[in-house]
Amino acid sequence: MTSVYRQIGIGVERLFRLLLQDHLGLSVAESEWSYETKSSGGKSRTLHLDGRIELDAVSDPAARRRVKGWMNAAAVELGVAAAVRRSLKGAVFEVRQGYKSKDSKRQNADIANASTAYTRAYLPCVVVLSTQIDTDIVTRYRNEQWAILIGSVTEPSPILSTYSFIREVVGFDLTSFFSRNSSTLRTEVDRVLHALLSP
Repeated sequence: MTSVYRQIGIGVERLFRLLLQDHLGLSVAESEWSYETKSSGGKSRTLHLDGRIELDAVSDPAARRRVKGWMNAAAVELGVAAAVRRSLKGAVFEVRQGYKSKDSKRQNADIANASTAYTRAYLPCVVVLSTQIDTDIVTRYRNEQWAILIGSVTEPSPILSTYSFIREVVGFDLTSFFSRNSSTLRTEVDRVLHALLSP
């Protein structure tokens, strides 16, 4: 079951990047983000986040204005200093199907990613496709100036809701997509689970 859950997570990461590419005109490379870091022993490693929107890469002026307006509104809501808000050149995203883990190592790694993102002039944002996230995690991340979008289909604000963000900022109605294809998705999940759990 853990493996199935992880595969769903990988699927939503890929879906999110494809939406950025298809609806904001980003290339594969432009929709990805990674950075190099060194361990205490001096060994170098590359860390990846799940998506990126850089303002200069969005060629459509209306879409660029939407992204810039969203970034500024999200940064204001988080209490990001005005000078830092003005310096932001884009946003980077960590995409999850849900986030119920209490793993402090994972949370500390995310917080370190946020610090690095700000040093590279990106607003860091967690995108959760479901409502499965504990309020204490939301509070901790927002205190560390991570924007967090939660998978509410009723929340109209694009600085709070994943689905409102994708509709109002990216330009795709993901809620309707899931509604139209719910039976197909359910059938595929049932098929996989049946194959895994059958003797």
